[in-house]
Amino acid sequence: MSTIGVLALQGDFEKHAQAINKLGHSSVLVKDSASLVKSDRLIIPGGESTTMIKLIDRLDLREDLVKYGKSRPVFGTCAGLIIVASHVENSGFTPLSLIDLNVRRNAYGRQINSFIDDITLTTNGIETLYEAIFIRAPKITGCGNNTKPLAYHKNDIVMAGNENILVATFHPELTDDLRIHDFFLNHFG
Repeated sequence: MSTIGVLALQGDFEKHAQAINKLGHSSVLVKDSASLVKSDRLIIPGGESTTMIKLIDRLDLREDLVKYGKSRPVFGTCAGLIIVASHVENSGFTPLSLIDLNVRRNAYGRQINSFIDDITLTTNGIETLYEAIFIRAPKITGCGNNTKPLAYHKNDIVMAGNENILVATFHPELTDDLRIHDFFLNHFG
């Protein structure tokens, strides 16, 4: 059984912790460096990316998160994806650059433009449908050589990964379908 950290600075971190617990692992809410080192893997949840980066910097977590992400598995959803990306369009901050991809914030529009739709998910070499929830979602506009697309909504990449970083533009914690959390726990790192 692994201990999965969930960055608990802002956003719906509690839902991720519940998903982890349902899969038989323990979760720890990460609010500082001491709680970060207690985790085997880390989830950076959705929320508001500018606010989260400001809190990360105010709490002096940036260096620890970068070091952690270079050696341990990290899963970034929605704003978490923006935070771990290498290039972010229309932002006033520097992301953590843990995965080589380009991202555009709020690419699908405002909160009122949020939606639920099926995506094509490829995990373990098997293609399946997954009902995804997009809330003020970012859009992956390009992947680097070491980053592999793992899911699509129409022609848009909505999930990608490299050796130890998984990212999704949507919110898997808001569904009862635990396949993506399970994929992160069993195939990264």
